[in-house]
Parts: sequence; structure tokens; C-alpha cells
Amino acid sequence: MNKYVKEDLYRYVGEKNCNWRMLMRYVLFTPGFRYVYFWRHLSLSKNIFSKVFYNVMLRICMESTGIQIPPSTRIGRGFRIVHFGHIVVNPGAEIGDNFNISQGVLIGNAAGKHGGVPKIGNNVCVNANAMIIGGCTIGDDVLIAPGAFVNFDVPGNSIVIGNPGQIIRRQESPTAKYIVYPLDIAK
Repeated sequence: MNKYVKEDLYRYVGEKNCNWRMLMRYVLFTPGFRYVYFWRHLSLSKNIFSKVFYNVMLRICMESTGIQIPPSTRIGRGFRIVHFGHIVVNPGAEIGDNFNISQGVLIGNAAGKHGGVPKIGNNVCVNANAMIIGGCTIGDDVLIAPGAFVNFDVPGNSIVIGNPGQIIRRQESPTAKYIVYPLDIAK
């Protein structure tokens, strides 16, 4: 089993020694993990045959789940789709480790004053129907609340709520309760 896939599976089940039976269970019966599995394999594919196979499988998975995360998107270790459905991520987005994303999220580019593509740190949780647009930087340990609109830089240890988004600073990580089975990112 691939190291990255194993780390992604750990974010779902919390067992360090995940076996093939556990992997097949999550690939077959958990749509969010199924997408992550095919996305990760396509992103890491080296030869043309595996690229074609995983591209077809990812396309089938995309059609059935409504998730659109291109293989060129850079996402760190421990990627978890908490709830699937209508997730769109720009291929230029850069996302760190221990990333949670929920249904209805849009991470996209913009032109003009806030032009560019988002850069998202480690231990970030983006909740349902949130939007992160433009060349903003999201720090580590940030919780984006449901329905929030973010087109500005967000410092670490913060919560963003509302539309337009408002930042609430915290002394400790607001994502600690939401990022289940986090990977040790000091590696």
C-alpha cells in the first residue's frame, strides 16, 4: 500500500497498521475516501498505463460524487473529504497536511484586487458551503465555518465565520476537535 494512501486512510480509521481489507472497505463504501484514493494514485502515477487507468476511475468517481479536484492540485499528507458532494478545487491551489473538506466547498481563483489562487496551511478544516477565493493565504490551524466567504489572508489559530468573513483569533488550535486522527506533521 502506498505511503500517502496509507496516511490518508489513517485520517479516516485511526489505525496505524491499516490492512488491505480495511482499504477495500473504505474504497468500496466511503465515497469521499474513494475519491481521495483515486486522486492520490493519479497524482503519483509515473507510467502511462496507470495514469490512464486512474484517470478513468477518478472521472467515474467524479461523476458519481460531484467532487472536482484535479490531479495537479497540490495537497499534503492526510487528506480527508468529510462529506462528499459538489466540491470544487482549483488546480493551482496549494494545500497543506491534515486537510479536511466538506460538501459544497469552493476553493477557486480570482482576478483583480484579490487575484490569484489560495494557499492553505496545515491542520485546516473547511466546512460545508464555504468559499475560499483569490490569492489569499490561510495559516495553520484555521477553521473555516459553514457558509463563510474568504478572500483575504487569515492568520493561524483562527476561526472565520460569516459572509463577508470575520476572523476570530484563538490562543489554541480551533481545529483540534475537528481534525480527527491527525498525522504528526513534524516529519
